[in-house]
Amino acid sequence: MDIQAIVSLDRTKCAVQCNSKKRILEIISGIAAQNNAEVEEETVLSALMSRERMGSTGIGNGIALPHGRLPGLDNVIAIVVTSDPAIDFDAIDNKPVDIFFTLLVPEEQTDGHLQTLALVAGKLSNKETVKAIRRATTSDDIVEALK
Repeated sequence: MDIQAIVSLDRTKCAVQCNSKKRILEIISGIAAQNNAEVEEETVLSALMSRERMGSTGIGNGIALPHGRLPGLDNVIAIVVTSDPAIDFDAIDNKPVDIFFTLLVPEEQTDGHLQTLALVAGKLSNKETVKAIRRATTSDDIVEALK
């Protein structure tokens, strides 16, 4: 799978102002619901919060990969948000997070979910990609950085 197939301008936001883990997940859930008729904001938030209770998806270096499985979803959906300032997200390196790459996957998709997470994590391990995302001032800039 190509990251470009799951990332879109309408699900990408730069420099979102917030100050808590719950609030950023609410913002992400709102973006997901606003741009996908089959997705309800409360369902997304519940899935993301449930996953975070199992352990933080903050992978370090200011990056988090919130993810969840949703019933009734046909395809993988990505929501990419940067925050300003970075927020405490209980990341594994205890550093604040400012890049949130969220994946929502169909409930029954287990192997595909893990492969997509691995693909995204690999892309975000590229220092130049991460620098470009942090420099982004528009959704176009984020999408371009992920190419």
